[in-house]
Amino acid sequence: MRYWSRLRRYGRLAAVVHAALLVRAAPAALPPSAPAALPTPTSTPTPGKLVWAFGDSLTEGYGLPPAQGFTVQLQAALRRAAIDASVRNGGVSGDTTRQGLARLRWGLRGLPRAPDLVIVEFGANDMLRGLPPEQAERNLDAILTELGRRHLRVLLTGMRASPNLGGDYRQRFDAMYPALARRHRVDFYPFFYDGVVARPGLIQADGLHPNARGVAIIVDRMLPAAKAALARPVKN
Repeated sequence: MRYWSRLRRYGRLAAVVHAALLVRAAPAALPPSAPAALPTPTSTPTPGKLVWAFGDSLTEGYGLPPAQGFTVQLQAALRRAAIDASVRNGGVSGDTTRQGLARLRWGLRGLPRAPDLVIVEFGANDMLRGLPPEQAERNLDAILTELGRRHLRVLLTGMRASPNLGGDYRQRFDAMYPALARRHRVDFYPFFYDGVVARPGLIQADGLHPNARGVAIIVDRMLPAAKAALARPVKN
C-alpha cells in the first residue's frame, strides 16, 4: 500500500504508466527537463572509438548525477571490456521521435568527428502521448536513413507500449522496431528497459526512471549488443 500511495503524489499519468510496468514491463514515462548539453565541437581528435548515444531522458540520465548516467556507465563498461571508447551524451528529456529527427544533423555536427556507433533510443514519449505508431515509425525511418546515408554503424533500441493503450496500438508500436532494424539492416537491442521494469528497487523516487543500479543493469545487458555493433564493418 505504501508503494501505491507514494505514486499518487506523481499524478494520474504516472500511476497509469507504473501500473503498466508492473503488468507488462512497459517503458517508463519520460517527463521533460532542461535539455542536455550537446557536444561542443573541438579540433582535438577523440582517441579510440566514438559512440554517440542519441535519445531522450533515458540516454540523458534524468535525475542522476552525471557520473551515474547511462553514457558514463556505458563508457566505463566498454573500457572494462578492453574497448577504448568515448560515449557522448545526445539525450534530451521529453524528446519525441519528431524532436529527435529535428536535431539529428546539428547534433552530429557538434561531435568532434563522425561517430563509430550511434545508439538510437526514442519512442517512449510518442507512446505515452498516444501519438500514432506510424508517425513514430516515419520519424525513426528518417533518422536511420540519414545515419545510413552517412555510412554510420547504428544500434537501434526498442521500446514497448503500455497495455492501457489497447492491443492494436501495442501490436503496431512494438512491431515497428524490429521492422525498422530489418529494413535498414542495423543492429537491434529489443527493449531498453530489459531487467529493470517491475523492479521498484531499480527505479528512482519518481517511480518512472531507472536509478544508478537500474542503469548498471541496462548497461550490462546492452553491452554485448554495443560491442557487436562496434565490431561490424562500416557500411559502404
